[in-house]
Amino acid sequence: MAEREPLVRPTESGPYCVAGDFYIDPWRAVERAVITHAHSDHARRGAKWYLCEASGREILQERVGTQGTIETLPYGATTTIGGVQVSLHPAGHILGSSQVRLEHQGEVWVVSGDYNPTHASGSCVPYEPVRCHTFITESTFGLPIYRWPSPEQVFGQIHAWWRRNQENGIASVLPAYPLGKSQRLLAGLEASIGPIALHGSVKTYAPMYERAGVQLAPSVTLSEATVPEIKGRGLVITSSAAQEVGLIRKLGGVSWAFASGWMMTRAARRNRDFDRGFVLSDHADWPGLLRAIEATGAERIGVTHGQVHEFSRYLREQGHDAFVFPTRYVGEAQGEGLQEDAPAAANEAI
Repeated sequence: MAEREPLVRPTESGPYCVAGDFYIDPWRAVERAVITHAHSDHARRGAKWYLCEASGREILQERVGTQGTIETLPYGATTTIGGVQVSLHPAGHILGSSQVRLEHQGEVWVVSGDYNPTHASGSCVPYEPVRCHTFITESTFGLPIYRWPSPEQVFGQIHAWWRRNQENGIASVLPAYPLGKSQRLLAGLEASIGPIALHGSVKTYAPMYERAGVQLAPSVTLSEATVPEIKGRGLVITSSAAQEVGLIRKLGGVSWAFASGWMMTRAARRNRDFDRGFVLSDHADWPGLLRAIEATGAERIGVTHGQVHEFSRYLREQGHDAFVFPTRYVGEAQGEGLQEDAPAAANEAI
């Protein structure tokens, strides 16, 4: 019997569902796109029709503009596209982030996008495993060294750093990717410590989260008017790591820190011009990847976005039928770095 054609295959435009004639997170202009989440390596302009999870619609609209039509599904609901049953399931990565479940002629595939099964975030719906025959997994942190501490421990470290800076009469500055990481910080910060200000494009997305019902710490926009309030005691979340930014210079003495999964390694901490590094990621760590794969019960594992060769080789050594699913974004981790238009020196892989 001839082997059945894969339900999803890589193409020059992105992952393509052959039976349904649509793409998942395409990076070129296509007719129909199902979007896992609105980070720029997954949601691009140019499609004529988009499908995303309902709570992420406003963010996706901000990303792709008004030229394409956006339709939505709530988590767990099913629609049919070209004969393929499609449903979206929580990925735990950012607001509206989804795993895409595809069912056709008794075969089930799940394309995970980016996902975070390790520690639930207060800023989005927690990850839920989905049973399938083939699972396409990210592998951003697909090496054994990456094992996340608890969020309680990390936020305790951030709060201690903030309080210590206050004792020294300086402000605290946390650069963070404006979509996802910034809101995760706002969902976990203790506002009673001092005032919190948003700088750059961080302030674009926080109201969208709040309109979706996510509770964030109260904040103000960093401006000429709010500099006196923040100076010497506040915490600034900014979308740029450039350490010569006009308003931030007016704060006088500041301490810079960074929160990312990349802060797990000493080399990454040394190579960045930050005073502190905190290990906080919206992606799966090594144990999380392995648990997620096990929970799917998948017979085949496609590995994409990250440590594809190392992780797929490990899975094969453990007896899995694992393969590399090609992508344009091998080794990149959108949402772990900074804003796309940040200065080049500040926007290297972090």
